[in-house]
Amino acid sequence: MTAPALPPVVDNDTWRAQLDDLRAREKAATRELDAIAAQRRRLPMVEMPDYTLVGENGPVTLADVFEGKDQLIVYNHMWNDGAEWQCGGCTGFTSQFTRLEFLDNYDARFVIVTNGPIDEALAYKRKVGNKMDWYSSADSSFGADVGAAPGTGFAVNVFLRDGEKVYRTWHTDGRGTEQLSHSFALIDLLPYGRQEEWQDSPDGWPQSPTYSKWTDSPDIAAAYGEGANA
Repeated sequence: MTAPALPPVVDNDTWRAQLDDLRAREKAATRELDAIAAQRRRLPMVEMPDYTLVGENGPVTLADVFEGKDQLIVYNHMWNDGAEWQCGGCTGFTSQFTRLEFLDNYDARFVIVTNGPIDEALAYKRKVGNKMDWYSSADSSFGADVGAAPGTGFAVNVFLRDGEKVYRTWHTDGRGTEQLSHSFALIDLLPYGRQEEWQDSPDGWPQSPTYSKWTDSPDIAAAYGEGANA
């Protein structure tokens, strides 16, 4: 195998000057993200129907999923009924969230909703060691109505509760979910980055097919799932 190229070696002053140029762009991006968040806080909302989902203890209304909180983040997990392994991207993404109690301070929860049957969903949760509460929308149109219909993709949706009324305040899918991930944030700091073929990298940088370096569902299960420490 050919060794990957290396960044050029320069003196400290040259390095510092180029870092300062980059830092100016990074700080501008931070201010832009602040402005985007401010605009997000000013979005209107739309009232949701009275959906019934199924949780570990049986049917629950969408308002019940809040468990008394006023704000709710839902990750709509891709699902194929009867499959041994579900979407590796969704499995790896949600495996990052092992500490969610800080959301209590913000009167909020973060849960998973999938279009799969609840028994399969809960078995898969245990299999891969997922820490979130899971719910099934298999018997309702909830998934389709929030941008994650059966057989399609994944999504993140945010809801606000006012008594028994629930409102949808925000939605994203695709790469929009990256802002919730710490994995890519860390990888993007590395000199070689994600090493995916679509990225703009210098000549000689290591590059691989997209997704090829991602941790897949069996790897997540081996690291965190039931029996992982047996």
